[in-house]
Amino acid sequence: MAATVYFSRTITPEKVLELYKLVGKDLPGRVAIKLHSGEKGNQNFLKPEFWKPIIDHVGGTVVECNTAYKGERDTTERHRRLLADHGWTRHFPVDLLDAEGPDLELPIPGGKVIQKNFVGKDIANYDSMLVLSHFKGHPMGGFGGALKQLSIGVASSFGKAYIHGAGEPKKIWTADHDSFLESMADAAGSVVEFFHGNLVYVNVMKNMSVDCDCCAVAEDPCIADIGILASTDPIAIDQACIDLVYACTDPGKPHLLKRIESRNGVHTIEAAAAQGYGSREYTLVEV
Repeated sequence: MAATVYFSRTITPEKVLELYKLVGKDLPGRVAIKLHSGEKGNQNFLKPEFWKPIIDHVGGTVVECNTAYKGERDTTERHRRLLADHGWTRHFPVDLLDAEGPDLELPIPGGKVIQKNFVGKDIANYDSMLVLSHFKGHPMGGFGGALKQLSIGVASSFGKAYIHGAGEPKKIWTADHDSFLESMADAAGSVVEFFHGNLVYVNVMKNMSVDCDCCAVAEDPCIADIGILASTDPIAIDQACIDLVYACTDPGKPHLLKRIESRNGVHTIEAAAAQGYGSREYTLVEV
């Protein structure tokens, strides 16, 4: 069954909220709001002021997890300091899900590569999730969107290494590449299952570099802004973003597509669709 993806070429904080309302899904109970806090030095991540209208409307808690690589977000102390420096704690309540162990282990009985996912234990304090994604390139995954936020984004520091290593954390940077992409798809599905489908996704195609917001030194955006998308289907929204990149006529398109294609980025979408928690088929409703 085709999913509905709402789309606007206008990129403003107010339009983000408008599209969220059009999705029409109530997020029950305590809402976790997953976004990317931005590595220190990164110039492309979407700032607290951009997300403020939708976060204020939902009334949830911004959640993040520590990284598995060296940087300013690899320990609880450093990450909390950066969350303050970037303004997140000034505007919103913030919960670092894996600030203290032990991790929460989510089962993935139907996982193709991994059968468990390690997430910050504080996720158990929430009933639903709003996933706010900055769509852009990624050095390893090819692109980052809703599926990356659900998988690597929600995983604890150890869980990130576990996914990257396709179940073998010691192989964090050396595992078979497609197995890593399939592990992301497996892990994302476990989070969808954990929240019983009580999730809404917003992807913003703005400041699109070939690099992720996790890069302290990132390339500047290489392609013109495209728009905002919102859906209840994480697979459909990422597929729609990929399709919009292919459809655009911006001269920077080949550079971004080279990053996506060289990392076989679409395979994460393929693997997620095979798991059955969403669809690559969608109806794009332009607003």
